[in-house]
Amino acid sequence: MRSRKLGVLGLALMAGGLMLIAASTVQAQPAEETHDAAVHEGGGTLFGDKGLARLGGAIGAGLVVMGGGAGIGRVGGSAVESMARQPEVAGNISTAMIITAAMIEGATLFAVLGCFLACLT
Repeated sequence: MRSRKLGVLGLALMAGGLMLIAASTVQAQPAEETHDAAVHEGGGTLFGDKGLARLGGAIGAGLVVMGGGAGIGRVGGSAVESMARQPEVAGNISTAMIITAAMIEGATLFAVLGCFLACLT
């Protein structure tokens, strides 16, 4: 039940953040300008030239970092639990845990760089 509440809270925070981003990027247009002229001149709307690519890259980077952190936390927690049950193999478990955490971190780094490249295009 607790994870469901956290999921709903996370979705609410993401929706609120998207609303704030959309509200902050929309600029008031003078009455004499048409919508087409404002878009071609870079009127500052969220759906303008590269707004969605930057938004997608930023959201993707956040999700990747959260997933990588959750994965490393799960690996570390399971390793500590295993060491508590069988202390005689603690060295082997910690070595495997460090290698696995490094692989997760490397994959997370590549994914975050991909998201940042999406922001730049």
